[in-house]
Amino acid sequence: MWHRKRRRRLGVTTHHRKALLRNLVRGLALNRQIETTLARAKEASRLADRMVTIAKTGTLFARRELIRHLGSPDVARLFIEQIAPRLQDRNGGYTRVLKTGFRPGDGAQKALLEFSVPIEIIEKEKKAKKEKAPKAPKPAREKATAPKKEEKKDKPSKEKIEKKPEAEKPDTEKRGGFLSKLRRFLTGDEEKK
Repeated sequence: MWHRKRRRRLGVTTHHRKALLRNLVRGLALNRQIETTLARAKEASRLADRMVTIAKTGTLFARRELIRHLGSPDVARLFIEQIAPRLQDRNGGYTRVLKTGFRPGDGAQKALLEFSVPIEIIEKEKKAKKEKAPKAPKPAREKATAPKKEEKKDKPSKEKIEKKPEAEKPDTEKRGGFLSKLRRFLTGDEEKK
């Protein structure tokens, strides 16, 4: 049954819906306002309000909960350090949804989702990296120079190359092991030794 279920399904599966709302709230935290459809904006507003309520406590548990829900430590830090302090005096209604018109393609109602209180983005200045002292150059090692190979002037043609008969190649004796014993047995060399 679907009795007393107040959330919107948004026409997608559960996993897709959770990911969609998570991304909308991340975008809201990073950009301070987003434009989407009315139904999505209302659902994202509910999730964003819950995230602000969690962030207002400022504890380690709150940080971990935000990371679990939003999937990003950077956004969790943003909620705790910048967004929650600006909304500390409020007891709810941290976001608002403003209707903006209809989408030309399919006629869907568009809406603007933003925080109720203007929140400025405060970016920390990155510390300049310490410059390393230049290292003393290593003493040059004397490399042993190999004599250069003589360049080939003429490549001998196939006709000039004489092939050595295979009989002239010395037959190397195989070392021990199962395969060499088997080879000697099959060739009859075992009887000679």
